[in-house]
Amino acid sequence: MTPLVGIVANPVSASDIRRVVANASTLQVTDRANIILRVLSALRACGVENVLMMPEKSGIRRHITRAYERAANLKEDIFPQIHHVRQDITTTVQDTLKATAAMKEAGCKVIIVLGGDGTHRAVVSQCGDIPIAGISTGTNNAFPEHREPTITGLAVGLAAMGRVPESIAFEGNKRLDIKIGDRADDIAIVDVAVVTERFVGAKAIWKPENFRELFVTFSDPEVIGMSAIAGLLEPVSRREPHGLMVQLTPPHEAKMRLNVPFAPGIIGAIGIGDVKHMMPGVPVKLDFPAGTIALDGERELAFDQTDDVTITLVKDAFRTVNVSAIMNYASKQGLMKLN
Repeated sequence: MTPLVGIVANPVSASDIRRVVANASTLQVTDRANIILRVLSALRACGVENVLMMPEKSGIRRHITRAYERAANLKEDIFPQIHHVRQDITTTVQDTLKATAAMKEAGCKVIIVLGGDGTHRAVVSQCGDIPIAGISTGTNNAFPEHREPTITGLAVGLAAMGRVPESIAFEGNKRLDIKIGDRADDIAIVDVAVVTERFVGAKAIWKPENFRELFVTFSDPEVIGMSAIAGLLEPVSRREPHGLMVQLTPPHEAKMRLNVPFAPGIIGAIGIGDVKHMMPGVPVKLDFPAGTIALDGERELAFDQTDDVTITLVKDAFRTVNVSAIMNYASKQGLMKLN
């Protein structure tokens, strides 16, 4: 039996308030299904015969089934066999968490993720040492690289089949660990933002006047969201060992103001205070009386003056598929040649 590849495509991703207040597009079910079909055909071309998929009720499965039936009628062997995780569907992030845990238990070699930063964060929280390959379909897409899904599928297929050395195929990524005393702990894979609002409410954050502290694993001036603030101040690559800490202030009180793309089509001013490097393994104690903590763009944790809050940058916390390195290796080694 060939290696098993997992696919997580949560249809509830990219449905937060930023889709209402920003000029962001909404990816339709057929679009998601077509992305998956492109990935599936690429996996099969590399020799992958079995795929384990997350179940859903939105219609993705129905669309893919029709494509499989058409291929069968034409006697085309272009797709791997699909198996679905057996679990109750809640149409929440719990579906992603449970499906990822099941894929880990089943021994998937790689997990392909369709979604934005929040979906990828959920998968990372459960996948352990299994490498993930991201495909951008969310609202905030700082973590998943923007690339044609067919190429991502080819890279995953070559890596899963063992045709590329793991030292080339996979790479380590940084993570932020958040701890609130003894009562709560969580992770972020891109950014942690501290906001003044005391209640979680609508999870997505999009009001810059409420931002006070920002911690990022990497910073890219070409992305959207909270990490864009750090990216426009000091770019830090995913491969550099450190992250960034940025102190934020109300724009009217700041000595320096920055114009930042917080969400698709929304650009606003943010006040900047201090900017420092965040070193791995060194806990940073949060010096702020009360508020909420947003993890990768979504408010998740509330705290007050009685809580001891620490944030720690962790190196090599999880692995991702290095698509660029794999495809360059495939070219140099002639892995796609048929004779």
